[in-house]
Amino acid sequence: MLFSEYWDRLMLRPQIRPSPRRPTRKTINQIILFGRHPNPTTDYYFGARLSARGMPPYEIVDMADRNLHRLNPEGAFIIICRYASSRVLDWIEASHSRLAGVGLFLDDDIPSVILSDESSIRYKLSLLKNAIMPLRRLNRELDILWVSTPKLAEAVGCIDAQVLPPAPPTFLWDVAGRKSSRADSETISIAYHATGIHVKEHSFLQPVIADVLAARPNAIFEVFADNRTRPIWKGMDRVDIRDPLPWQGYVKECENRQIDIMLVPLAPTKVNDCRSPTKRIDVARLEAAGIFSASSAYGEPDGSCEIRLLYNRDIWHQTLLELIDDPARRAAGAEATRLLVGQMSSDADSGLLLNSA
Repeated sequence: MLFSEYWDRLMLRPQIRPSPRRPTRKTINQIILFGRHPNPTTDYYFGARLSARGMPPYEIVDMADRNLHRLNPEGAFIIICRYASSRVLDWIEASHSRLAGVGLFLDDDIPSVILSDESSIRYKLSLLKNAIMPLRRLNRELDILWVSTPKLAEAVGCIDAQVLPPAPPTFLWDVAGRKSSRADSETISIAYHATGIHVKEHSFLQPVIADVLAARPNAIFEVFADNRTRPIWKGMDRVDIRDPLPWQGYVKECENRQIDIMLVPLAPTKVNDCRSPTKRIDVARLEAAGIFSASSAYGEPDGSCEIRLLYNRDIWHQTLLELIDDPARRAAGAEATRLLVGQMSSDADSGLLLNSA
């Protein structure tokens, strides 16, 4: 057995308590969502659903909050968004008999992220502390498990997991009328806004972008890169290497600027197999034409105007050149993605089902 497979089997997994062992829960009269806030997961999956007509009042509480005693547990349905602190677990256990239920939401295959050679030691330790180890206590309380994709449900291995796709509030992506006009319409801006666990994708894109910039002097490129990926891009002309922004700062900035072409590559990995299509939302907010990897997250090429490509440098290179030269195709791609994100948002209208049936 490979070392990684051995450790993968030892990883704790979320488990819903068998029905006979579940206590009688109180009637739901409020929702309390714990996690690290602000963050895109809460906004993309819960912001609109919790605000839907007919939902009980809700409160979003940071897991580092030291004043949990102020919260009223009577009839509260608790949602854990990815992470839980020992303080939150203490509060849940102390409030056990007064709660209406406890649910956990996951949008990553966290054991695979920990075992990946792309995640930093610091990030691995953070995930172990805040996402894996809490399951020893949380599994004793868990009534519902939500996951972001069917692939993630398979990876988690819980047959009762419910798939909860992203459903963002419209205001988080539909920014029509909020942007100033382009100052230089001749310049074509291309961007890759990545997080720290996409080293393979940076290496995949670098030679593609180098060739595209050499062939199209009117193109510029912007990339978010950390200490591990910054050297991949260092020294390239017309490449703006930026530090990733905090979530709220990123949303605010994207509301006031436009990117012509947004790149969303996904290397074929176990972690990426479980990803959901949340990058579509960022592409829509930037009013960009997205180039997405053909994948379980974004689907296969289907003849629609949204551009989904095999993970092949030659194909990405040729498609980028064509998009730079074809404003009508860029506009059609951007509109196709916006329509798909609009469908995501409409899914929030039904709210959130707070039972395990």
